[in-house]
Amino acid sequence: MRNYQVKPESKLNLLHFDADDTGDYKKTDKSKEKAKAVTEKLIGRLGELQERLYANGNRALLIVLQGMDTSGKDGTIKHVMSGVNPQGCKVVSFKTPSPEELDHDFLWRVHQKAPAKGQIGIFNRSHYEDVLITRVHGLISDKVVKQRFNQIKEFEELLSESGIVILKFFLHISKDEQKKRLEERISNPEKRWKFNEADLEERKLWKNYLNAFEAMMAATSTDRAPWYIVPANHKWYRNLVIADRIVNALEDMKLKTPSAPAGINFDKLKIE
Repeated sequence: MRNYQVKPESKLNLLHFDADDTGDYKKTDKSKEKAKAVTEKLIGRLGELQERLYANGNRALLIVLQGMDTSGKDGTIKHVMSGVNPQGCKVVSFKTPSPEELDHDFLWRVHQKAPAKGQIGIFNRSHYEDVLITRVHGLISDKVVKQRFNQIKEFEELLSESGIVILKFFLHISKDEQKKRLEERISNPEKRWKFNEADLEERKLWKNYLNAFEAMMAATSTDRAPWYIVPANHKWYRNLVIADRIVNALEDMKLKTPSAPAGINFDKLKIE
């Protein structure tokens, strides 16, 4: 499995990353089904490891999902996390800040939603919106952007030192793939509820967003909180890559099933 990890302080050009990449799998129905079968096994393993994470209650996992509109953030959550126990997993989406949130620093609302020990937290969009949309639309200066990059790195270092493992995924789709997905939302009555006219205006700023994502990942990918550029034109491959990374991160925690309560002879215990 290819890694796709962004090295710290690397120079990025997303045009050099193939959103249509499928790694070692060919773009055939046979390879697609093979990849899906591997993904299902990973999802099963993810469920087992999440139970240990929850039972131990001394570590946590934070998954950050970012990407262009229609890149598949919702679909990733639906499929990759389909085997986890909901009581040990929480999804948070950060919308336009409320008046109360605007009265605080930009990370105030985010820190409150960081996963507790024993939990998996998923940010469907995240604190990075405050160096993306705000930058593309000229709401903050380049100086403030750089300050926020440093503040984000310090914030994520704090989370890491508190026992939270951080994985950040940029779901990379091509402009042509986004066009196809937007057209599907328009033509399919079952998907029209997802359509937002604002997406068409944001699409006009595609290059600006690419530049913002490149700068963001180059500045904030660290050993403790790495970014991964995930090829996401093919949903089945996107799910495989992300499931593999999550399982590897949980395996690296060396989670063990907690010991049974002391003083109980389970071999002789009988329930009347």
